Amino acid sequence: MAKVKSIFLCQDCGYESPKWMGKCPGCHAWNTMVEETIRPEKAVRGLSSGGDTKVKHKPQSIAEVKSEQEPRIPTNYQEFNRVLGGGIVPGSLVLVGGDPGIGKSTLLLQTSAQLAHKGERVLYISGEESVKQTKLRADRLEIDAKDLFVLAETDLELIEQAMADVMPSVMIIDSIQTVYRSEVTSAPGSVSQVRECTSHLMRMAKTKGIAVFIVGHVTKEGNIAGPRLLEHMVDAVLYFEGERHHTFRILRAVKNRFGSTNEIGVFEMKEEGLEEVLNPSEIFLEERSKGAAGSTVVASLEGTRPMLVELQALISPTSFGNPRRMATGIDHNRVSLLMAVLEKRVGLLLQNQDAYLNVAGGVRLDEPAIDLAVAISIASSFRDSPTKPTDVMIGEIGLTGEVRRVSRIEQRVHEAAKLGFTRAIIPDKNIGGWTVPKGIEVVGVSTVYEALQAALGG
Repeated sequence: MAKVKSIFLCQDCGYESPKWMGKCPGCHAWNTMVEETIRPEKAVRGLSSGGDTKVKHKPQSIAEVKSEQEPRIPTNYQEFNRVLGGGIVPGSLVLVGGDPGIGKSTLLLQTSAQLAHKGERVLYISGEESVKQTKLRADRLEIDAKDLFVLAETDLELIEQAMADVMPSVMIIDSIQTVYRSEVTSAPGSVSQVRECTSHLMRMAKTKGIAVFIVGHVTKEGNIAGPRLLEHMVDAVLYFEGERHHTFRILRAVKNRFGSTNEIGVFEMKEEGLEEVLNPSEIFLEERSKGAAGSTVVASLEGTRPMLVELQALISPTSFGNPRRMATGIDHNRVSLLMAVLEKRVGLLLQNQDAYLNVAGGVRLDEPAIDLAVAISIASSFRDSPTKPTDVMIGEIGLTGEVRRVSRIEQRVHEAAKLGFTRAIIPDKNIGGWTVPKGIEVVGVSTVYEALQAALGG
């Protein structure tokens, strides 16, 4: 008779303990340890063999291992292919996370239809909607493909049987928090269930060569719900993010074993579903006000793609004891640092001023090359002196007020020239060693003071 194992798991961080304790040693949260009973599986499956018994393998020299380049499965979304590293890899396990209602299910359902029209068999498993509800969503998105199979199921054993019947090349689980295994006695969505179900799906993907996408819920902090082990197990982790009041959505890879983690894909949510944005720079700048104080344009780099975005700043005298500092789309602490540099190195009296900064279009920028544009937009609003609408600013700022070099300056300036900008204010150390495109002037600056003189005339 098989023994039943009981463990205590922290519902916040997934820490395991053989005995109960009020305070979790992992995350130090009280009353999060919950007892869960796990029954052993009837058979132990080997990942490499795919059978029901363990198979012993001998170590091999890496020089003797033959490398095989498996063909990827491309989608019609160039943005989706870019984030994945060139397309869907057969046998991969991809986790897709994002806020509720952001469009995760819509993106995967539209991608499934595209693959089905190309002749790929796709199995879409919904644990949160019935088949009729999924059909209603498909009708709204004008999806009708005979090779797209839909199933409403949460039992992993029945899902595996359906997979054996359909034999798909791509399978989607929406969502992993609703799937359960009967061998694990805890409720669906618990740490044990999520871990065991993901582990089983990983074995299915690797042994049968099926690309599996699993949708993961996120916590209120924006992280994937469940144990952190979940992100370590999968091959790629994609976040679908954006402001719900904006139409633009960004697909960002934070882990990818088959490609770069710096790539992003930009989509726009419309009534008929998601549409990819092939030239996001032009979209983000189309509503920019000309001649407005506090408005600057920065050439940010997301992966290999340069993207021009408008930065807006509003500086006004405070009516409170402590001035307010608010930032949307950029790091709040970075804004405070740059304002301190402007006050100390340039002499702008900002300690009694409220500061509000915003990245237009709902985009989030987190690279240091945007520092110069942030500083100039703050100074422009403070002095009520607009910058030239055809100027673009690129550069990192240090605490001593110096403007430091940035990476891939040539691609950034070429993108600005392509969109009609006539002058680029860049770090002095970045000048030379590359060809400046026609129609744009490059101005090198070494300090913030020089940059303000070049952009604002003093």
